[in-house]
Amino acid sequence: MSTKNKWTQPDAPPPPMFLNQKERNLVKQVNDELIERVIGQTILYYPIDIEITDFHDIYGEAIEKSFLPPVRVMAMVKFEGHATTATNYGIDRLQSISISFHKRRLTEDQDLYVRVGDFILYAGLYYEITSLEEPKWLFGRGDKSFEIDAKCIRVREGTFNAQ
Repeated sequence: MSTKNKWTQPDAPPPPMFLNQKERNLVKQVNDELIERVIGQTILYYPIDIEITDFHDIYGEAIEKSFLPPVRVMAMVKFEGHATTATNYGIDRLQSISISFHKRRLTEDQDLYVRVGDFILYAGLYYEITSLEEPKWLFGRGDKSFEIDAKCIRVREGTFNAQ
């Protein structure tokens, strides 16, 4: 038998396929350009001021929230529709949207972290973020997500004052 066809162990494992820094930067660059120049919408993001807001020691909630100045963010916004429910006090109608943020653009370029309880101004209406998801993984790697989806509901008149 010939030894030419014998398999040999490589000295080092191959580099990770399609997931080194150059590929991650390319994905970021393409996403930035698509969101900011082609398909994105402008929103104003009102982050909670963690330093000033007085959170409850046990529940972690705050009745009175303090906010930092708004940040202009480009994102993809999807109108989710209206949900109408009957309550003891009458008919209640909730309007909701879903916002997809580019995670690296926010954290690295704008130093912004999306949190539940923050407020959004979109199309002249205020919305509160009620839940967050990170549904998309970069090349199927769970440790490399690149999108943040925020589910938001429209706030009632007088709930949020931007001034």
